[in-house]
Amino acid sequence: MRFELPSITPIDDAALAQRLQQRLDRKTKPQGSLGRLESLALQLGLVQRSEAPRLVQPQMLVFAGDHGLAARGVSAFPSDVTWQMVENFLAGGAAVSVLARQHGLALTVVDAGVAHDFAPRAGLLDRKVARGTADALAGPAMSEAQCRQALTAGMAVVHELPGNAVLLGEMGIGNSSSAALLLARLGGRPIDACVGRGTGLDDAGLARKRTVLAQVLERHAGATQPLEVLAAFGGFEIAMLAGAALQAAAERRVVVVDGFIASAAVLVATRLAPALAGYCVLAHRSAEPGHALMVRELSGEPLLDLGLRLGEGSGAALAWPLLESAVRVLAEMASFESAGVSDRSEA
Repeated sequence: MRFELPSITPIDDAALAQRLQQRLDRKTKPQGSLGRLESLALQLGLVQRSEAPRLVQPQMLVFAGDHGLAARGVSAFPSDVTWQMVENFLAGGAAVSVLARQHGLALTVVDAGVAHDFAPRAGLLDRKVARGTADALAGPAMSEAQCRQALTAGMAVVHELPGNAVLLGEMGIGNSSSAALLLARLGGRPIDACVGRGTGLDDAGLARKRTVLAQVLERHAGATQPLEVLAAFGGFEIAMLAGAALQAAAERRVVVVDGFIASAAVLVATRLAPALAGYCVLAHRSAEPGHALMVRELSGEPLLDLGLRLGEGSGAALAWPLLESAVRVLAEMASFESAGVSDRSEA
């Protein structure tokens, strides 16, 4: 499948990294004592090519889409919940809506492929590719043309928004199945290790989900390249998330990745453009069992581990204050010299 990738420059810059590390080491604290916050500050500086990174107009993007595979009973909730939750996002009542308000994040909901027609309103972008993907057990969830359309739409959404940080969220009944399939194929993992309860399946439902997904993998055994895999296992919202991450990195924006499904989109995107990984901050480690494997595939280190499994971008929103703290430490924390404090080397 042909798809024009945006150009992503690796964040690697040894000289800048050394200067940033020296700035951190000269702050009024024992070296390394702020732990993960220091490596986060260094990463943000490298993303922005600056010794004084700033976070401006952060954008929370929630892409929503329905899945034909949901008709196979892989979710505890009916597909109608997708559009009902979109309405909840727009009404301000969902978890991500509350957290976005709390942290000053501009929330945009994108209809990537919901099986419902929404009335136009502020905060909603209509980028619908189709009214849900096809049943991945019967054939590819997306055609090649639909896959390209979704990727390109995700890129365009980011390009049209201001700011230098993007937080990625999603909504779509059945999309934990797509994420598990993507992980199994791209990561070479057994499907049973990738599958979780999603929206809360009981034991019988989990067994059924595993059986169905194993059949889907076998049905698409010939899909091995990243875009082939994405088209086979689907998720218009997942494809748009992948496009959004690629465009954000091309524009040197930091990409804050939510949980299992958003990570699956980034897994696809990093297989296409490995340099993307440097721009990504993994917000949290999901309670979904496959997410630990996903984190290993992405070679990341999540900021939080709160047992979350909601999606929506909720974990990304919760992690956001840590990014703000990281840049403030660089910008505002005194050095030993400026504060007149003796450091260990002077003792």
